Amino acid sequence: MSALVTESRFSDPDRAYRALIEAHRGLSDEESAALNSSLVLILANHIGDQAVLQEALALAKQTMEQTQPASG
Repeated sequence: MSALVTESRFSDPDRAYRALIEAHRGLSDEESAALNSSLVLILANHIGDQAVLQEALALAKQTMEQTQPASG
């Protein structure tokens, strides 16, 4: 059974981050969202492990909840 790897596996994480940012340069908000959706589906297929995908989805949701300001 595979487990989600959360530490960086990139030899140059900053370069990987810049590539992601650069891919969005010049795109509208809608185009950027479409690119993200396409990338997520491609990478999810590459993972090919339902348990790892579920773990990644849960972590992404948790991260979003932690970064959103409390409403009230």
